[in-house]
Amino acid sequence: MDKKSRNTTSGEPRWLSWARELQALAQTGLTYATGQYDVERYRRMMEIAAEMLGTHTEEPSSGIAEAFLREPGYATPKVDVRGAVVKDGRVLLVQERSDGKWCMPGGWADVDEAPSAMVVREVKEESGLNVVPRKVIGVFDANRSGRPRNFFHAYKVVFFCTLLGGEPTPSDETTAVDFFDFDKLPELSEQRTHARHLAEVRAHLADPMRAAAFD
Repeated sequence: MDKKSRNTTSGEPRWLSWARELQALAQTGLTYATGQYDVERYRRMMEIAAEMLGTHTEEPSSGIAEAFLREPGYATPKVDVRGAVVKDGRVLLVQERSDGKWCMPGGWADVDEAPSAMVVREVKEESGLNVVPRKVIGVFDANRSGRPRNFFHAYKVVFFCTLLGGEPTPSDETTAVDFFDFDKLPELSEQRTHARHLAEVRAHLADPMRAAAFD
């Protein structure tokens, strides 16, 4: 088997890309299925995707399939928001409790909340700091920057935020809060914040008129 058949252009395993696509097709198919035959066929597709994941991970395929079924409706990417906060030329990062690495504060978007409101809340919850969003730095394909953070496809929206005040305070999800020089960054939690994202933040600092980046 050659390298091209094993991996996608993003560096992730080809089986993961196939499983993700199968799951999305099955989820959308179940949404619009008109007969029992279609329902059974799409459920089997979802089971195959779960079996592929179970074969390559430590998770039981039955549990994966149950998780898939909790994602109803037309399959679309999830949305992750991040707040880029810079003070005296240094960028705000929080240390993730889950892996001990660092990232811009943020997380999954919640239903029925405006994007700008979400990033304000996430920054406050994870760092203790109050901010106001000023512009969108970029909209990135989260599954093509470093290792995918989740089986489900995701977009990452990075907002440039102005610091208003507050005291740096860790949360249930973070163990430390600090500002770092762009040339002396700690080890990044790349599923959450990739070096590419921080390079774009730095570029916007150098050029306030820079257009938002996008994939």
